[in-house]
Amino acid sequence: MFMHPGFDPIALQIGSFGIHWYGLMYLIGFFGGLWLGQYQVKRLKRLDPASPWQAQDPDDMLFYIALGVVFGGRLGYVLFYQPLYFIQHPLEILALWQGGMSFHGGFIGVMVGMAVFARKRGYVWLQLMDFVAPLVPIGLGAGRLGNFINGELWGRPTQADWGMVFPKVDMLARHPSQLYEFALEGVALFVILWIFAGRKRPIGAVSALFLLGYGSFRFLVEFTREPDSFLGLLSLGFSMGQWLCLPMLLAGLLMLRWAYRKPA
Repeated sequence: MFMHPGFDPIALQIGSFGIHWYGLMYLIGFFGGLWLGQYQVKRLKRLDPASPWQAQDPDDMLFYIALGVVFGGRLGYVLFYQPLYFIQHPLEILALWQGGMSFHGGFIGVMVGMAVFARKRGYVWLQLMDFVAPLVPIGLGAGRLGNFINGELWGRPTQADWGMVFPKVDMLARHPSQLYEFALEGVALFVILWIFAGRKRPIGAVSALFLLGYGSFRFLVEFTREPDSFLGLLSLGFSMGQWLCLPMLLAGLLMLRWAYRKPA
């Protein structure tokens, strides 16, 4: 059994201004994805000299991705998790510093942002999503590390030897579900997508694999993660996160089938 280290959520204090670890994780996710995107442009050029990607594309995408993540993630949390509360307290929708972000909402936000970017640049939207998909796990992994540092989104009680006590919750050994998600949604998903995206494959296949990979990993980890106290478990004993992953899994299967069966 392990004890959560109880990190100070503030990484750096400058006078009255504090830089939080979670904010740093967002920066790592955004700029790590930017660096990786710049490298991927070169890699795809080597794979296909006719590749349409330009060196400045990742830099220009970052603005749309950041807006999609922040606004989509917040609106997703409001609509998927606590709609009645925010109807009664609408001004708190803007209180991002209080926490409350949804991956699924952020994902929808990124899709919308990339649709706008594709229209402005004349790219095929699905081809653009294939480019972005291998970059996303960097942000997912960094975000889960931020959750772990903050001691939030802890797991369910467990008898496993690697169980961890989160003192600000109780003295029960719990699954360190944030680290499970870091390993699966961050590291494993990145390796799978990065290798697959570097090979010849039809348009839409990388996006489909992202939907399948994230949906599967998140669905499984949710069995070890403590459900939100204001929601609990829903129908069939699934959490809200699991229910939101089911459409991703179905869409991924259909898209993968479509990608490999459509005419070249």
